[in-house]
Amino acid sequence: MSEYTGVPRPTAPAELTSDSPYTLPGFFAALAEGELLAAVCADCDTRLIPPRTACYGCGGRDLTTAAEPHTGTVVSYTEVRTAPPAFADQVPYTVAVVELDSGAKLTGRLTAAYDEVAIDMSVRLVVRAPTAAERELGLSYETEWPVHTFEPV
Repeated sequence: MSEYTGVPRPTAPAELTSDSPYTLPGFFAALAEGELLAAVCADCDTRLIPPRTACYGCGGRDLTTAAEPHTGTVVSYTEVRTAPPAFADQVPYTVAVVELDSGAKLTGRLTAAYDEVAIDMSVRLVVRAPTAAERELGLSYETEWPVHTFEPV
């Protein structure tokens, strides 16, 4: 178990520091180390990526962080043909909703052409440093956050 997993939901404002896995900086710090985190609801077993302090499945507050698998299957996908200006030279590209092997869902760019993708296609999560174009789009505190993509298995 890493320093990011098994962390219970903060119950007081002082417990919700910037390095907490329940904040985006904490979530991306774990991702930079190769760990994809979710908050798991003890009441309904919903997995929330990135971790949140309340369950969107049942409203429960009994949450603990857990590492998520890096493998899953495509449940939906689309092709982006009109992209933000910083990505205009990369169109078309594919974006997919992936159901991880744990049941959690995560959206991300898929490193396969649209016509090569299919529902139930097996994929794996890849974490990398952001490109210059991605840094340009980010807010000042986001520029070094890692980027996740999916690639076919």
